[in-house]
Amino acid sequence: MNPIVLELPLGTLAIEEQNGFIATVTWYSGGAKQPTDAFFSPLLKSAARQIEEYSQGKRRMFDLPLKPRGTEFQESVWRVITKIPFGKTRSYGSLAQELGTAARAVGAAAGKNPLPIFIPCHRVVGKHGALGGFSGGDGVATKRQLLCLEGHSAF
Repeated sequence: MNPIVLELPLGTLAIEEQNGFIATVTWYSGGAKQPTDAFFSPLLKSAARQIEEYSQGKRRMFDLPLKPRGTEFQESVWRVITKIPFGKTRSYGSLAQELGTAARAVGAAAGKNPLPIFIPCHRVVGKHGALGGFSGGDGVATKRQLLCLEGHSAF
């Protein structure tokens, strides 16, 4: 199935579905063209609408079936990250403590997140509020943009 491609202030995103679940969100650095004859499932249309509403400040939570694929450890980190509410942040260290692992391991798992925004790894920050890294879009600049969209001005 074709991914749905969105041109947003956050950048150009492609959302892919697999077997009735949202499977990946990918940033395109050079932009991408949507096929004009593409068919999109109701699920992809809903995902596109929800992410557009989020980027406009009209949505705080997503109601989509997600199926990220990773190692057992990565998936455990992503489940914890999913619980971080809109407008809040948690440190890599606090997540590591909750999971009984090292902060660097949490950061590495967050960096492999196949569903950025839907699994809000941008809400995970370093010690003392340092931004840390971000694997999507323009990296830390995109992370800052997402946090500002959620009401953070200190970043």
